[in-house]
Amino acid sequence: MSMKILVTVKEVAEVEDEFEIQGLDIAEQYLEYDLNEWDDYAIEEAVQISENNDDVEVVTATIGPERSEETIRMALAKGADRAIRVWDDSIEGSEYLDVDAKAEILSAVVEEEDPDLVLTGVQSGDESNGATGVTLAEKIDFEWAAVVNALDLDVEGGVASVHRELEGGVEELTDVETPAVLTIQSGINEPRYASLRGIRQAQSKPLDVHSLDDIGVDAGVTDSPLSPTDMYEPESEGDAEIWEGSAEETAGKLADFLRDKGVVDG
Repeated sequence: MSMKILVTVKEVAEVEDEFEIQGLDIAEQYLEYDLNEWDDYAIEEAVQISENNDDVEVVTATIGPERSEETIRMALAKGADRAIRVWDDSIEGSEYLDVDAKAEILSAVVEEEDPDLVLTGVQSGDESNGATGVTLAEKIDFEWAAVVNALDLDVEGGVASVHRELEGGVEELTDVETPAVLTIQSGINEPRYASLRGIRQAQSKPLDVHSLDDIGVDAGVTDSPLSPTDMYEPESEGDAEIWEGSAEETAGKLADFLRDKGVVDG
């Protein structure tokens, strides 16, 4: 029995410790781009399934500019078979691509690819909405389970036995029939490093670029009722006191500081 797993992959911006804000964004020179941490776990889970079962194809889907292809190639180097990137002028010109728009675009990719299983990261490291995966599931009418930190997939039976981490320390064990969307939590596995051989092979794996028109999505999907209004660095609620030197040199300073704050008696 053949199976196709679609993994949503996002490139996220990581901010340097010291940065400047320009308008409604952090200045570009202070940003570095990388694969979203939670998506890395989703990729690893899909690749492990493909390694442990015959005839399983792993496809990644990304909404992102040409710059993101370096990140996409890293997912291919880790074992994904091929990749899809969606981008055009209407997306690039969008002031804010909200969760609903992302899910609408990804739902068109799902319709085109017809996967048996969709894996997404629980959230992204930049926006941390934690909603794209479940919104996508609602749009494509798939069963879903969120915050999955253990997965046992019966490929032949079409059932995913999942362990979910819920609020308040509650844990849930449940079965989800495929086709399904699962949002993957960090810690479910140990993501692999891309080998040199994998990096070389990734250069020749298919990476198809689609516009919204190619996948049958109206450009109006990028019109959002949400828009950014301000970007600022929050004020610190406290100050850090730092002493340099050896333990012998700083111990006395620490003791004096604690006495001044009334933490210890004089």
